[in-house]
Amino acid sequence: MNVTINDLMQGEVITIASGATVQELRELLQSKDISAVPVVDGAELVGIVSQTDLVDAPAGDTPVRDIASEKVYTVPAYDGPHVAARVMRNHRIHRVVVTHEQKIVGILSSFDLLKLVEDHRFVMKNAPTPSGKKRKRQ
Repeated sequence: MNVTINDLMQGEVITIASGATVQELRELLQSKDISAVPVVDGAELVGIVSQTDLVDAPAGDTPVRDIASEKVYTVPAYDGPHVAARVMRNHRIHRVVVTHEQKIVGILSSFDLLKLVEDHRFVMKNAPTPSGKKRKRQ
């Protein structure tokens, strides 16, 4: 199986500016039906924010940078899915940002990795059959 992170990731990444408001974030997540977005300052990745971060978030005019997780884990697009799985498991997170040449090219969630497992069908091989040749007796 030669699957890469690039094959599994969501490629059209929606980002939000660090200066956007929490209200704008809520509207973005709802209108795009997504659960998280990377936070950027220009072209630089500065954080990530998810619906979970909104649970205790202050009211609408608060900047997104104030509620975003500053520690963002990234993985290269052409690494194997085991790399992303290890990062998620070790850091107890549900998504990583996918990069290529230091640019955001995708996002990969734990659900994307589960699709890989679901699509992989395990087939039990039959036991070997006895040979049709007769053994010579000594």
